[in-house]
Amino acid sequence: MAIVEMQKLSICANKKHRKKVLETLQNLGVMEVDTVHIDDPDLKKMDTASMRNTFVKSAESFDRALKLLAVYAPENRKGIAALNGRDPVARAKLSQVVDDRQKYLDDMTQVLHADKEMTECRGNITKDETMIAALSPWLKLGVPLGFTGTKTTAALIGTLPDPITDDALYAQASAGLEEPVCVSAEVISSSNEMTCISVLCLKRDEARVEENLRTIGFARPAQLADGIPRELTATAETDIEAQKKKISELESEIASFGKEREEFRIAADYYRTRAEKYKLLGTIPQSEKCFFLEGWVTKDKADRVAKLLTERYGALVETEKKADDEMEPTVLHNNRFSEPAEAILESYGLPQHGRVDPTCIMSIFYVIFFGMMLSDAGYGILMFITCAILLKKYTNMDSGLKRMLKLFFWCGLSTTFWGFMYGGFFGDAIDTVAKTFFGCTGDTILKPLWFEPLSNPMRLLVWCMLFGVIHLYTGLGIKGYEMLKSHDVKGFICDIVSWYMFLTGLIFLLLPSDLFASISGMSFHFPAFVGQLSKWVTIIGMVIILLMSGRGRKNWALRIALGAYDLYGVTSWLSDVLSYSRLLALGLATGVIANVINLMASMFGGGVVGAILFVVIFIFGHLLNIGINALGAYVHTNRLQYVEFFGKFYDAGGRPFKPFHTEDKYIEIKEEQVL
Repeated sequence: MAIVEMQKLSICANKKHRKKVLETLQNLGVMEVDTVHIDDPDLKKMDTASMRNTFVKSAESFDRALKLLAVYAPENRKGIAALNGRDPVARAKLSQVVDDRQKYLDDMTQVLHADKEMTECRGNITKDETMIAALSPWLKLGVPLGFTGTKTTAALIGTLPDPITDDALYAQASAGLEEPVCVSAEVISSSNEMTCISVLCLKRDEARVEENLRTIGFARPAQLADGIPRELTATAETDIEAQKKKISELESEIASFGKEREEFRIAADYYRTRAEKYKLLGTIPQSEKCFFLEGWVTKDKADRVAKLLTERYGALVETEKKADDEMEPTVLHNNRFSEPAEAILESYGLPQHGRVDPTCIMSIFYVIFFGMMLSDAGYGILMFITCAILLKKYTNMDSGLKRMLKLFFWCGLSTTFWGFMYGGFFGDAIDTVAKTFFGCTGDTILKPLWFEPLSNPMRLLVWCMLFGVIHLYTGLGIKGYEMLKSHDVKGFICDIVSWYMFLTGLIFLLLPSDLFASISGMSFHFPAFVGQLSKWVTIIGMVIILLMSGRGRKNWALRIALGAYDLYGVTSWLSDVLSYSRLLALGLATGVIANVINLMASMFGGGVVGAILFVVIFIFGHLLNIGINALGAYVHTNRLQYVEFFGKFYDAGGRPFKPFHTEDKYIEIKEEQVL
């Protein structure tokens, strides 16, 4: 409906009130502070980076602690978590947490330290498990892996790449030794990947035996630990149990702080808010005794903000005009019906001040087109009832999610309307149930209030294109309104009226033609004067476009060329109008898929088993259909606004209003209304 008028304020206050002034502005959240244009060289700025980083780290530490509490002390919150919104907290509770913040910092540190210890314990368990796996082939070895022998004997403990028997190992190890042969060879374990062996011989034969073994790939194992393998394994298993017990104790320790979850949330947002305040504080110019602020507020709140700061803190507050290189932020104000559609507009771009806010007009077309695309009364009823229940039950949900649910509430009503107009209620569910379970063979029970698209798609296509023409004409009309508002009468006639004449004349020439009748199956007959009038209106509009589109050029040849090129733009109008056939395509897709689901559900007959299978297939199929086609309706309705509608007039270019406010991720402070 309108773009809210903004007012720039300039504030000068005593430095002793700086903290209170900033906190007041931050709690109110109504002023976008901008100090770029205060460039007096005598004013200084504080270096607040260090303190801000400290607050940011504290907030992030509380965030990590809260994530740990969510794992080890999960909340039993009712309903859908995403819809619960932020927790409302009284100002007194916030003050109590702030006063005791050191205690909660210590508790948070304890939670994070416990998590760090658990990480170390898990690392120790992984290390022990790795050792156990590595020692498992050596469990039959009765000496340490690093055992090299005694004074008179040598022990060769290692691995071979291939399997081998005890006899073959003995023969290989003792090859070439003089009698008597003093060698003991044992295969500890064997697998396809590795064979573990132990060979004992006299010291004098060690070099020869090792050379024999190396010819078949002998290698000494890495020194895993000092000890007998089975004893080391037992020690590692005992350590694993101890580490698991310690982890369990640490988990219980973390869970014990679950009762302080609310305080942790408050503390996290408190430090986040302080970080934001110190970020701003570092940009504020100040003298020895005063500090200075500038910023934007909505004009309806400017006087009240000035009065509040003046009465409470003796600040000097003045209104200012914007500088030539400044752009005031854009705040939209629309009625209850159109306000949810602001999110759609914002995702494309906000309008600049002095331009038209198209939200109200766009929202009407948006809801109508969405309903035509989904076009099933059953789906619409489910949609708007679900949205209504969620909005009623979860009053504290995030504002963005609330706006989206409100938008889908209206879209659900529109879908219900068009569903009854087309005769669709979960497809042909009523007729299918009547035929399958009650033996009815008569006419259609739920008749369309208008007509059935599946039986007459070309008729619906014509209506879709008509709606498209109305939509595009509205966009062109908004452009004309902006021209008249800026007193550009010549531009209005040459760029708006001429196109209305040209396009409308063409339409009235096309409607009674045989070509249109053969395509649409509909015929129009106008009096003869209508055809003559349409022809002349078309010619006049075409001539104006041809001669005046390039009116900024003095060279007439160039003007004519530019006008001819502009006339060629009629093809883009044709493609834009054809884009509205998606209203037909998606509407038919919804109905056809719904009917197929009903047919599949009724294939099992009308018995008890058939009824059960019917319900299962019906519910699953229609939930899937409504999900897919609601998403399609949302995407393609957005496209019709962004490409076809906005393409006729909308430039965007505005910037969003970003007031200095509290950074509340978890909580919402219950503030006393002071404005």
